[in-house]
Amino acid sequence: MKTRTIALLAVLLYTAAPAQELITVDRCTNRWSYGNGETLDYTIKYSFITGGRASLTVRDTIVDGQTVHHVVGTARTSGMADVFYKVRDVYESYIDHSTQMPLKAVRNISEGRYRSYDEVVYDRDSSVVHTTKRGTVDVPEGILDIVSAFYHARNNAFGDDLEVGDTILYTTYFAGHIYPLRITYRGRESVKTKLGKIDCYRFAPVTEVGRAFQSDDDMHVWISTDNNHAPVKIQFDLKIGSFICELSGCSGLKYPLRAS
Repeated sequence: MKTRTIALLAVLLYTAAPAQELITVDRCTNRWSYGNGETLDYTIKYSFITGGRASLTVRDTIVDGQTVHHVVGTARTSGMADVFYKVRDVYESYIDHSTQMPLKAVRNISEGRYRSYDEVVYDRDSSVVHTTKRGTVDVPEGILDIVSAFYHARNNAFGDDLEVGDTILYTTYFAGHIYPLRITYRGRESVKTKLGKIDCYRFAPVTEVGRAFQSDDDMHVWISTDNNHAPVKIQFDLKIGSFICELSGCSGLKYPLRAS
């Protein structure tokens, strides 16, 4: 079975989950947890083997005469993993400063022999998206792409007001389909990284049992509790072993990273 590296964050996250409180895209504040110039670097490990690198960057640019955040997520294999199954994945989102909603998203996938490229332009007035691969597609109001959904959550959903059991719900357009993205808050934990110990919120995205997971609680995401609300660690407990993406470096943060 082929698994798309970053796509695990979207395709496997659509089973319903009970929520103490449901946080949606309607919850929008004026708080910004990230800004122009931010770079987050990650080491990707399979069990104890380092198999690649990933990064998330934010750069301001101009689209149709307005300034937007251009967020780019990349993942690439290295070493022996590169020999057996080369991955070069790029996800991009152009996020409107005023609405925190995406204007455009790009998905450029290269994994082994598989290739896929798609550009998606969001038409908010008509509730449609215009795509390279599928033409014009009707979508729900408030639709996001997978990258902008996470950055919207950094600004609006992560915080000390969360209670264990609260669930964040975003509707995303991904790989030609509409996916409800649900993650449930599990509590606070300290995560040891190369940068030191970082106090984090732990979330469990709801996963579908049977494809790659043995239970609906086999994926966890740790988000820093400082004002950056940066992703510190992502862990997939798959049937074939654990897949971990861990923060290894950062620059251009909007706030100091609290690490001890």
